Amino acid sequence: MSTNTTTTASDPTPVAAPADQGAPVSPAAPPSVHVRAVITWLAIFPLVSIGMLLLGPLFEPWHPVLRALVLTLLVVPLAVYLVVPQLLRVHGRLRAGRR
Repeated sequence: MSTNTTTTASDPTPVAAPADQGAPVSPAAPPSVHVRAVITWLAIFPLVSIGMLLLGPLFEPWHPVLRALVLTLLVVPLAVYLVVPQLLRVHGRLRAGRR
């Protein structure tokens, strides 16, 4: 096991940094693939629904593939970077509360 050492400008002798005295913390196990699938769906479905309601009238004359492209360009980053992480945090808190 290595120790952290530091030196100061006036005294170049290494000094051991205090070790963490707390109990080891094991990381929580990630949710199963099934839970992640449900969480992802819970993020995607409302975002797609809201996107279709808000942007549908603007995109109506567009080709369906182009509408899907634009909608997914908006929904996927929102889900991946904002909504899914929040839902995973909520899920983690709920799991921790049951223990």
